[in-house]
Amino acid sequence: MKYGVSFVTAIGCAILVMPILIVVTISFGGDTFVVFPPRHYSLHWFHVLFGDLDWREAFVSSVRIALVACVLATFTGFLAAYALVRGTFPFKRLILTFTLMPMIVPTIITSVAMYFLTAKLGLVGNVLWVGMCHAVLALPLVVLILSSVLQSIDPNLERAALSLGASRARMLRTLVAPLALPGMVSAALFAFLASFDELVVAMFLTNAQSKTLPVKIWSSLELEIEPTISAVSTVLIIVTAFVLVCETLLRRSSSRASSRVASH
Repeated sequence: MKYGVSFVTAIGCAILVMPILIVVTISFGGDTFVVFPPRHYSLHWFHVLFGDLDWREAFVSSVRIALVACVLATFTGFLAAYALVRGTFPFKRLILTFTLMPMIVPTIITSVAMYFLTAKLGLVGNVLWVGMCHAVLALPLVVLILSSVLQSIDPNLERAALSLGASRARMLRTLVAPLALPGMVSAALFAFLASFDELVVAMFLTNAQSKTLPVKIWSSLELEIEPTISAVSTVLIIVTAFVLVCETLLRRSSSRASSRVASH
């Protein structure tokens, strides 16, 4: 039975990974149009990608917006998660539900609402503002991750720090934040990915000067399907895989460190 489940799981994973492998294979083709399997292989489309100013600007814009969203969502999410985990105030469940709303409400509805506000403020295409809007979408992920991390921190440590004269702000900065640092880095990585891959909100809030990589891909697909898009998709896959590997390694190293502390 165990081997049967493993076999079915392996088949399911292979089916899920197959489209990714096809896209990566096409990106290394040397043909002038999309064909699978490629008749010969080269790095031509990667040279076209990194040599094209529009694609480079879209990539840089995506990174800048994702960094803004990452920093804002992690900082705000840490404070919100701490308040929700340690706080004893009324309507806490309602506030938690409101915080998680961007994950529940369809993205198109959120995008339309953000667009009307953005247009009224005259901030369409503003990188900082788009990053703030992306941070709203990433905030639920950060709150969920950090809430789990903060629940594992012994509150007696915080009480001890406060009883020794530390202010709450200093206690958060010097005690809670270092203990929650691996979780904060993990949450920041997921917030970065959530912003970097976001399409719908970016389509509403960006303009020609600040359009992100997903928006550029969407625009290119509307005109024609060319192998450059497969090269861009491969870059996105590599970035996503790199961030997920970093998060996994960080989580494992944190688990080992916790095990050593517990054993001592």
